[in-house]
Amino acid sequence: MQPITKITLTGDLGSGKSATSKILCQETGFSYLSTGQIQRKLAAELGMDTLEMNRKADSDPSIDEKIDSVFIDLNQTEEGYIVDSRLAWHFLPQSFKVYLAVDPIVAANRIMSDPGRNSEQYGSAEEAVEKIKARKESENARFLLKYGVDCGNLENYDLVIDTTNRPPAEVAELILHAWRAKTQGTSFLKSV
Repeated sequence: MQPITKITLTGDLGSGKSATSKILCQETGFSYLSTGQIQRKLAAELGMDTLEMNRKADSDPSIDEKIDSVFIDLNQTEEGYIVDSRLAWHFLPQSFKVYLAVDPIVAANRIMSDPGRNSEQYGSAEEAVEKIKARKESENARFLLKYGVDCGNLENYDLVIDTTNRPPAEVAELILHAWRAKTQGTSFLKSV
């Protein structure tokens, strides 16, 4: 069986993709690549927050093209990557595809307490939930229209994990177990 050298993580905003990815990189020695970092950097360059940039991307295809090209190019390398991206599972079809789900209030609290998210400032958890929901809806609608893919369809993924009550280390261990099982051709639970 061909080794799987890319693990792609997508899922709900605030589900712990970045924290889990960092642990996976430590455990596998793979490099880390994140759409969130690319988006936040691009949004800052454009002088807007990520929600505004996502709305702008509805009419400006160059935004998605800049982000997407980074992931498409990964198909050309055998190097190992942990990829934190909403669409990497689509652009890297031979990857081990993981979806992380989380309760919206837990997600809002995680995002609001993350000092690295300077472009995502909210006045309250309720505002955060609404803006997170709007951002997810905007992205999903755009991706469905542009690529014909439904990020919310859990059948697209090899593994689905609810991270609401799980720390990143536990989530990473579940991913590693399932990834190794798939690489070895053995069975594993698809949803945990």
